[in-house]
Formats: sequence, C-alpha cells, structure tokens
Amino acid sequence: MNLRTVVVIALVIVVAVVLVAFVFRAPVSLTGLEAGTPVPLAPVEVRSYQGEDLSSVNDFRENSIKGPQHIDISAYRLTVTGLTNRTITYSYDDVLAKYPHYSKVVTLFCVEGWDATILWEGVLVRDLLEDAGVSPQANTVILTASDGYTTSFPLAYFTERDIIMAYRMNNVTLPAERGYPFQLVAEDKWGYKWIKWIEKIELTDDPTYRGYWEQRGYSNTGDLNKSFTRD
Repeated sequence: MNLRTVVVIALVIVVAVVLVAFVFRAPVSLTGLEAGTPVPLAPVEVRSYQGEDLSSVNDFRENSIKGPQHIDISAYRLTVTGLTNRTITYSYDDVLAKYPHYSKVVTLFCVEGWDATILWEGVLVRDLLEDAGVSPQANTVILTASDGYTTSFPLAYFTERDIIMAYRMNNVTLPAERGYPFQLVAEDKWGYKWIKWIEKIELTDDPTYRGYWEQRGYSNTGDLNKSFTRD
C-alpha cells in the first residue's frame, strides 16, 4: 500500500468520525442557547384551575376612560408615597424581583352586567405598603393609573386582606387592554374599583376622597353586596 492510498484512507476515516460526531451530538437550539438550557416558548392561557373553569383574557369589555394604555416598560415607574416613612419608586422588574408572588382565582363583576373569573398572579399591596412604612395618621389608600384614573380604599382593606396587584392572568402576562403592567384585583368590589395601569399608590388621611367614577355618582366603597350607586 503506497503513501497516497494511506493518506486517502486516513482522510476518509477523519471525515467519517466528524460526520458521526455531528449526527449524534447533543441537540442545540436554533436560538444559539447551549444544550440543556430551556428555550422560552410563548405562554399558553389556562382555562381551568383546580377543577374550576376560567374565563378568557378576552372576556372583558373595553370601558377605560381613555382607551388601553400602552406602557413603555423601560420607562415605567411605580411610586409608593404620601403618609409613609419614605417614598419608594420601583421599576417593573424591581417589583417582580423583590416581592413574593401569589396566585388566586377571583371573579370580577362589572356594573354593566358581565363578569369574568380569572386566575390572577401578582404581589400583595400590603407588602409594598409595609416597605414604605405606614404613618399612624394614614387611613386611606389612593391608587392612580397612567391615564389619570383614580380610586381609593380604606387602608385596612389592604393591611387585613391578601389583595393582589396582578401582573399575570391565566398564566399569561397582562395584555395592555387588561392593565399591563399592573392591575388591582379588588376582590369583593365592583369592577370600577379594579384599577388598571397602576403607577402610584398614595397613603392619605382623607377617607372622603372620591376617585373618577366615585365623583360621578358611584359608591365610594364599591362593595359587591351593595348597590354601586352613591353611598
């Protein structure tokens, strides 16, 4: 066997080894992620939870005062202020990283006659208030949205209950129409108390404060077991 034949055989063997290694190597994601790293896929909306049927994220009517708000999340800030020991300003990621996440199925009832049962996921408003430090004079919490919408609650509504400020619904991030980045899950309250696009949480000593719809004749308490007309 001459040298040329040996070289050819050696090249064939090398090529064969490379091909075998390529065919049987660990799969690599087309995104360039290393093997073993999960590839993120689009979330899928859940429609049942623990045996309970859920509404769709689309089972809502558009009734905001200025239409859906499309928030630039890189510029978004949530401020907790007022009668607090300190004013705190958070980015969206700050809120998600700092506080424990909770989930709960809660039904929203609108004064227009429709309702939607959703699996909500978010953080507790109580945790945000505790970090800011509640002044002894505070008795009311005012929430403000990016479109100027406001509503208010007694301080005890948040300190004595597990009230969620949601960022997900049915396992998907809130769509802009549903209040991204944050919507209040105001359980046991009429839908107008479920403020969307929250950008400020303010503590005050004014229990008579009335928000957008409350100034227009709606009940300030917004309790489901009562009429939504003025108290």
